[in-house]
Amino acid sequence: MSAADSSAAQPNPMDPWSELRSTTQSRIGLGRAGDALPTRRVLEFRVAHAAARDAVHLPLDVAAFTSAVGDVGLGKPSVVRSLAADRGQYLRRPDLGRAPADLDAIRRAGADVGFVLADGLSPRALMDHGAPLLAAIVAELPGHYTLAPPVVATQARVALGDHIGAALGVTTLVMLIGERPGLSVADSVGIYLTHRPQPARTDADRNCISNVHPPDGLGYVQAARVVAGLVSGARRLGRSGVDLKDTSRAAAIGTAEALEL
Repeated sequence: MSAADSSAAQPNPMDPWSELRSTTQSRIGLGRAGDALPTRRVLEFRVAHAAARDAVHLPLDVAAFTSAVGDVGLGKPSVVRSLAADRGQYLRRPDLGRAPADLDAIRRAGADVGFVLADGLSPRALMDHGAPLLAAIVAELPGHYTLAPPVVATQARVALGDHIGAALGVTTLVMLIGERPGLSVADSVGIYLTHRPQPARTDADRNCISNVHPPDGLGYVQAARVVAGLVSGARRLGRSGVDLKDTSRAAAIGTAEALEL
């Protein structure tokens, strides 16, 4: 962080919004110059908007990313793409991003857990966080689970994971995907968990963990612990989605309270 950034982050006693602004990435208390925003705030908005656009259109470096994912130790990743031929078509036709062009690269694993790492709406987020987040999840999962080799998916929407999970034959699918960039975060990863994935699944059949982008968002270990808890819960319940709740935070609060007694 530069000296200018550091000083900007400190609360200003002359600005009643400054203390609250230092705790959030939200655009609050922007002020005004006449009947418009101050020039500084307008320029900040344009920079954030440009970063969001760049995050959407930046292509995933598939070779470099599959190499990084391979280093996690789950085996050589397969690569699958959706029916969307290019980024423009992917953005105009969300339906094409939900179906695979082909699944010939997939080898049926029949494992307990499978992983899909998808570019989604922010390939930048996947490149920044995908491999270390996957490593954190693997480290948190119990050792007796069998894990399928990972799959990298391009021009992908969330539902593409259902096709991949069914082809892999896994019991539970964990999908890491670049989330839609906003004006405060352009590199956030979402995690979607689906028990017994198949193409007929809906969003009600999935669990989502969003806003993974340390240091400002959810950290890798925190997210991985939630995933491990949801995988365990889905296996006990026999399904995922609206019937499966994340109890990791309640458990953490209970442990903290017990330590205080």
